Amino acid sequence: MEMEMEMEMDMDTDMMENAPSAISPLLLRSLASSAFIFADKSFFNLAEKFKPLEILRYLLITSFLFFLRLLSFLFAPDLPPKYQPQFSTFSPLKGNDRYAVTSGVDDSGIARALSQVLSIVNDIPVSSRKYAIVRSLAERLIEENRREDAHGLREVNRAVLCSAFSRTLCYLEAAMVELGRDRVGSGPAPLQYLVKRVLRAVGSVGDGVWGRNGNGNGNGNGNGREDVNHRSGNSAEKLAAELLWLAEKMVTCGFGEEAVERWASASNLASLSLLAEPRLQGSLVKVSAFLFKQAREMELSAAEETGEGNEASQRQTKMKMLMSWLPLLCRASNGTDSPVLGISGRVELEKVLEETVETLEHEEQEHVLSLWLHHFAYCPSADWPNLHAAYSRWCTDSRRLLIHH
Repeated sequence: MEMEMEMEMDMDTDMMENAPSAISPLLLRSLASSAFIFADKSFFNLAEKFKPLEILRYLLITSFLFFLRLLSFLFAPDLPPKYQPQFSTFSPLKGNDRYAVTSGVDDSGIARALSQVLSIVNDIPVSSRKYAIVRSLAERLIEENRREDAHGLREVNRAVLCSAFSRTLCYLEAAMVELGRDRVGSGPAPLQYLVKRVLRAVGSVGDGVWGRNGNGNGNGNGNGREDVNHRSGNSAEKLAAELLWLAEKMVTCGFGEEAVERWASASNLASLSLLAEPRLQGSLVKVSAFLFKQAREMELSAAEETGEGNEASQRQTKMKMLMSWLPLLCRASNGTDSPVLGISGRVELEKVLEETVETLEHEEQEHVLSLWLHHFAYCPSADWPNLHAAYSRWCTDSRRLLIHH
């Protein structure tokens, strides 16, 4: 069962001082979601043996879904704008405006062409013989724009790639919600109708939060979300692979920070990923691993150039990224049977995570390491990432701070 669990816990110092009352519901929501996931696994085994329990399980899940959505609805307005839940920033375009570039750069033929090609890549299934052709065309257009080394073409690449990345995030989130609804639909016939009604109610509350934060189409009728949900080529696993491909293109063109920021803000998607299929989780782990490494490399490069590698904005992005995606790294299939990353890749990412945590403020480290320990301990198959060394160093620093004070 897919559960849209909000995990917006941007814990930088400013938020801790200015919005302490808002953090408690967010932390409570994250911990409650994790506990419910853990309990549901045992309940699922019993439901397989006793059919009446299956009905009770579906009712509990849908009630919990509604509870989480309601919390988002009630508490989102109390957060400062920069800490409110970050939903996908792409809003589907209609009619002749479908391939318009709305990012602020001058509209041009090459921008519209690249936007159209990337949109088609999203639309058509990977099984189509035209998919490889269209994707190759997109790569050629992006590379030719990059080689020209002209400011205008650089901005075209930036605007169109960022828009495509946000759009794909939006489509992937919608596809994962649909997968959850389809699974609910496979329940007993009398229950199926009731559960779908509840899920539609849950979705309407979520759409209200979506619209209130200035995202989506804003027309109140859900057409934008419906347009996203019913694209024939949008299998979740395909979209996840396209996110990795787009992230790689953005890094190649010098826009890696844009991809990192968008991935860090995709907390809704990160929540849904916790109960995704193992193959889809593996694809999302690859995206996270790539962008965690890129974020660290960019931070080191900035430190070498300016001597400042730990600015508040960078810490805010790192906190969002760690709080959103660290649970997935702990819970995804990383065992020896079907490893998502190779041994060297896991060791490298573990080192990157430790270094990233150590660049945070002491209180921020506590939030991240507490979240890591919770998911690492409660997932029986989790043996990675092992941040025990970072946790021990934090404990040592905490003792010193207590002694000095």
